[in-house]
Amino acid sequence: MAGDIEILREGPSSFLLRVGGRDQSHVHLDDPTRLDFDYVRRMADVIDAHGAPAQPLRCVHVGGGGLTLPRYVAATRPRSGQIVLEPVTEVTEATRELLPLPARSGIKVRALDGRSGLEALRDDSADVVLLDAFDEGVVPADLVTVECFGVVARVLAADGLFLLNLADRAPFAHVRRVVAGLRTVFPRLLLSAEPATLRARRAGNLLVVASPRSVPLATLRERAASSALPYRVLDEAGISSSFGGGAPLHD
Repeated sequence: MAGDIEILREGPSSFLLRVGGRDQSHVHLDDPTRLDFDYVRRMADVIDAHGAPAQPLRCVHVGGGGLTLPRYVAATRPRSGQIVLEPVTEVTEATRELLPLPARSGIKVRALDGRSGLEALRDDSADVVLLDAFDEGVVPADLVTVECFGVVARVLAADGLFLLNLADRAPFAHVRRVVAGLRTVFPRLLLSAEPATLRARRAGNLLVVASPRSVPLATLRERAASSALPYRVLDEAGISSSFGGGAPLHD
């Protein structure tokens, strides 16, 4: 169940989607490139770093909410084809009614859960897969298993990127297990987070990026250094040091 769904106006064209008492999405209808949540900005930095600037991308979003990132991609990379997997139809209906998408956005929302939606996709059909799905603050268990990661690897292009937004706090037991599972499928990883989260001062969102071929480490470190919302980017050695030792999750 979605719980209570609220869309709160915060400005002339600025809205906050809240589901079950949890802030889920900020949307700026007049400027979809304005991103308020720090982890959403970090995800956008990864998208920006993939391929040539303004090049259309094939994106699959697992979790829809207010469609903040799909709107961002539509604005920064016109003609991109995007699929959003959002099983809670009440959220999609409220978003479409109060936060309508621009004409010819290329965004298609499917009323499917993430795992079923991924399994229905063709091989090599996505340049980027973004996992940002929560049920009462927790990523659904069937989306962070080795078997699910195998499905994502099948769907991704050879140079594709898989982005996972995870919520955790030190000692990061959950993220350690997800990282261990990803390493059984993807040879390249990076991880970004706010310094306070990495220093165990508070819980936070940790963004893991996995790829069959390469991850944009240098570019993201440049972005992190100049970001208005500072964050750190860990390479594979840093991930091993801070997030090693987990046991992979399975179906």
